[in-house]
Amino acid sequence: MRLLIVEDNERLAGLIAEGLGRRGFICDMAPDLATAEDSLAGAEFDAIILDLGLPDGDGLAWLKHQRALRQLVPALMLTARGGLEDRIAGLDAGADDYLVKPVDIEELAARIRALLRRPGPRAVSVLESGPLRFDPVTREARLDDRVIDLSRREADLLELLMRRLGSVVVRDAIENALYSFNEPVTPNAVEAIVSRLRRKLEEAGLAGQLHTVRGVGYMLRSG
Repeated sequence: MRLLIVEDNERLAGLIAEGLGRRGFICDMAPDLATAEDSLAGAEFDAIILDLGLPDGDGLAWLKHQRALRQLVPALMLTARGGLEDRIAGLDAGADDYLVKPVDIEELAARIRALLRRPGPRAVSVLESGPLRFDPVTREARLDDRVIDLSRREADLLELLMRRLGSVVVRDAIENALYSFNEPVTPNAVEAIVSRLRRKLEEAGLAGQLHTVRGVGYMLRSG
């Protein structure tokens, strides 16, 4: 799951990204609202963590404007403004949740997982392909009742392929989904992850389902 952290405190944003990264999230950071808008235009995110006091505007007004313009992904406000009126204003502006700094990283991760379980266009449900099941919240893959042990990026790749089951996913789309903007990507990184995922699926008893479409991308066929 990919998150956008809109926070002008570089150290704090880095600590949040590091903590959430250890819990299975891919995190991009935006130090201001202009960068946040560019990021939203360039990639798909599952949720936004939004500060209020930003160098180029107020996060609350920006969120309200974004909600009016488009169907925005779930947004969690993370701010030092902890008064009752501030929390009410934030939720009324379109925030799906509101937390006051400082926050425990475990609670933040749990709140994000809870947001992604809520009904709605971005709601997360268990993905299925025959006997293969993947839970995007727990990041757990199962073949019938047996758990398939996947790394974070292998799980991200499986989720992407299962969401587009039966369709070819191009290499650039996979790279964009598996890596944040600032992460270095080696030339054969995607191929290596695909190879590892294919091997684990085959070892679990799902041989021949993950296909390479030469020169285009990869496809997971229905089980």
